Amino acid sequence: MSQAEQYLQQALDAFDFGGQVVGAVRYGSGHINDTFCVHTQPGEDPCRRFILQRISAAAFHHPDQVMANIVGVTSFLGKQIAAAGGDPERETMSVYATRDGKSFYTDAEGGAWRVYPFIEGTVCLQSAETPELFAASALAFGNFQRMLKDYPADTLYETIPRFHDTEDRLAKLKAAVTADPMGRVKEVGPELDFVTAREADCSVALQALREGKLPLRVTHNDTKLNNVLIDRASGKGICVIDLDTVMPGLSINDFGDSIRFGANHSAEDEQDLSKVNFDLSLYEVYTKAFLEGAGGALTAAELDYLPWGAKLMTLECGIRFLTDYLEGDHYFRTHRPGQNLDRCRTQFKLVADMEACWEQMKAVVDKYRP
Repeated sequence: MSQAEQYLQQALDAFDFGGQVVGAVRYGSGHINDTFCVHTQPGEDPCRRFILQRISAAAFHHPDQVMANIVGVTSFLGKQIAAAGGDPERETMSVYATRDGKSFYTDAEGGAWRVYPFIEGTVCLQSAETPELFAASALAFGNFQRMLKDYPADTLYETIPRFHDTEDRLAKLKAAVTADPMGRVKEVGPELDFVTAREADCSVALQALREGKLPLRVTHNDTKLNNVLIDRASGKGICVIDLDTVMPGLSINDFGDSIRFGANHSAEDEQDLSKVNFDLSLYEVYTKAFLEGAGGALTAAELDYLPWGAKLMTLECGIRFLTDYLEGDHYFRTHRPGQNLDRCRTQFKLVADMEACWEQMKAVVDKYRP
């Protein structure tokens, strides 16, 4: 029995679900938090469902800060959605308070549990099976930027320090090369040469932030398709979820991480690099919908730097995979030898592809620039 299951009943008792709890079962395909779907029967009314999660202590050392960010952002979003005539109960997550009015419950081992109402009639997809679904996620994430443009980003906690600090990721790679704890540096000469040739690129976005060219924004920092709930009936992306990494950041990074994840057709650990190709048409599909959702919220400089967001998030991810490989595969879960190195190589192949069509990437942004 896992630690989460040991304390499940404690957590259930900490919340008033408005009816009898008739079941709680493991739910979803996430690998970070322990997630359960709680089924309740509120008298004669139809049964209701809730999402109950135990926040990963390994990933998040300060759950109080995580929850403070989420409560602040979801409350703000709820007001924005209501003012626009939308449905806050479906279009944003909302935190369900404990019996004593807190945003989370702490079990006997210090584990933090939180509850969200289940948003019915939606589906969470692991990959974009059609360009339309990719566009749906883009519209949702662009809309997320638009609605939060006036939220004071500097009031949010940095829940994972230096998460998208590409300079810091580069420094960690260099430290891993120097230490070479697994004796693997001799295997990765071409990959290290690839990074060295792009060392200056690692400072492009951060330098623009330091110079005041790019504003600090509320950012999601994990903008994959599976973090948008898709309405089953309409196929539209209606709610951005998994807000644990919401913190101050750059809008171009949120855009870029989606491109890294979705604008190609290969597996992340594809060993045949001839199958790994950046898809400019999917990039255009996403860019058009993202800018439509953002509705003019981004500055001219942010628009100029969008291609950089795509390139840097992909380069950064490749650097992280390479660092983990050199350090012994302790961060990213692997299922076979060399998997993190293969993951690194796919990311670097995508970076090279982006560089080959750089002017076209900029032209796409200009085509849909508000």
